[in-house]
Amino acid sequence: MSYRRYELLKDLAPVLDGQALVICNIGFPSQELYEINDSANNFYMLGSMGLSSSIGLGLATTTDKKVVSIDGDGSVLMNLGTLSTIGNYAPSNYVLLLVDNCAYGSTGDQPTHTGGSTDLAAIARATGVAHVHECTERDTIDVLQHCLDTEGPHVIVAKVDAGSPKLKPIPMDPGYIRDRFRQAVNS
Repeated sequence: MSYRRYELLKDLAPVLDGQALVICNIGFPSQELYEINDSANNFYMLGSMGLSSSIGLGLATTTDKKVVSIDGDGSVLMNLGTLSTIGNYAPSNYVLLLVDNCAYGSTGDQPTHTGGSTDLAAIARATGVAHVHECTERDTIDVLQHCLDTEGPHVIVAKVDAGSPKLKPIPMDPGYIRDRFRQAVNS
């Protein structure tokens, strides 16, 4: 049986629930997290591919709460500069979870370069991120809990298989998602 992003998010939902503000990448990742465990602490991106890591970083610099950005390999490859900013600003409350399925999952599973010679963990280390973790499958649960329990910033590169279940779009207006999340940030 393959272990895909959906299964990973399902396993991680109890760890994330109530422990962090979550910024979730566009498309299927947001739909999956919404279906698995909708929460006011989750900000579902409905656009802006490549910016989950940047939005999470900005939020982490303005709050003392733990912030977890869930991003994909394809998205982070579009915005590698954020890794340098994470390494230099080094917010201790920030976790960037890179779900690496070696594919652009939301646009048809076209292959990314992480299936070849591109190593996201090595890139994160080279940009100055002090705590970089590489894991597979269910090891990510323990790694994420460790990251939430310790000072960061942390970058987790979690390898999973490509593929996404067929889900309905998130039935919330973007303004409602924003306002609900803003209340969670300020509570």
